[in-house]
Amino acid sequence: MKLGTVLAVSLTAVCVQLGSVARADEHRERREEEHREMRREEHRTPPPRPEPPRYQPHPRGIHPRGATVHPHAVRVMNPHIAKYGVHPWHHWAHPEFVRPIYYWDWGHIRQVTCVAEDSYGDQYPVTEETFKGFGLIHMSQVEDDALDRCYEESGSDASCFIATCSHF
Repeated sequence: MKLGTVLAVSLTAVCVQLGSVARADEHRERREEEHREMRREEHRTPPPRPEPPRYQPHPRGIHPRGATVHPHAVRVMNPHIAKYGVHPWHHWAHPEFVRPIYYWDWGHIRQVTCVAEDSYGDQYPVTEETFKGFGLIHMSQVEDDALDRCYEESGSDASCFIATCSHF
C-alpha cells in the first residue's frame, strides 16, 4: 500500500474513534442531567401560597347544597408524629387540587395535623411539630406528607385526598 492510502485509513479510524468518544461523553452528560432533573422533581418544594383573602363569614342557616361530607365508615390508622421537614414517605406526584385557606392564629400554633383519606374510608393522620414563624406557606408540605403516607400505605390508591387539617 502506498503511504497516502495508509494515512487516509489511519486518519479515518482516528476520526471515527474521536467521534465515538465525543458521542459517549455527550450521552453521559445527558444522562447525568436527566438524573439531576429527576432528583430535583422528587424533592421540589411547592410554590408559595398567596396571602388569603379577607375573612367573610357565611350567612346563617343550612348550607344551600346540603351536607358537604356524607357519613361513611372510617378506620383511622395509627398517627405518625414527625419533626417538620422530615419526609419518611416517597413523594406522590398527586393531581393538583385547590388547597384550603386556613385562618389560624399562626403565632400560637405548635403542631399541625393533616389527615388524608383513601377510597375505603381509611384515614392516615400525620402530625408535624412546627416552629415560630410557621404559616400558611408551609401548610402544603404537611398536606403533601399526609397524601404521600395515604398513597404509600394504601397500596397506591390514587383517590387519596385531604380530609382535614387542624392545629394545637
